[in-house]
Amino acid sequence: MLEGAAGVFGQEKAEPKEAAVDLKSLHAKIGELTLANDFLEGALSKSGLLSAKR
Repeated sequence: MLEGAAGVFGQEKAEPKEAAVDLKSLHAKIGELTLANDFLEGALSKSGLLSAKR
């Protein structure tokens, strides 16, 4: 155990692990949903189904 302790607590810095979640795909999905919400808000406003007050 003592021999392996230097490897565990040694000076070597571990490389950061890659994020478990793909941020590019999340940002793309957020943009897609924002675009859909904006479109639907405009369509509902024009049809009078969306009140001016939120």
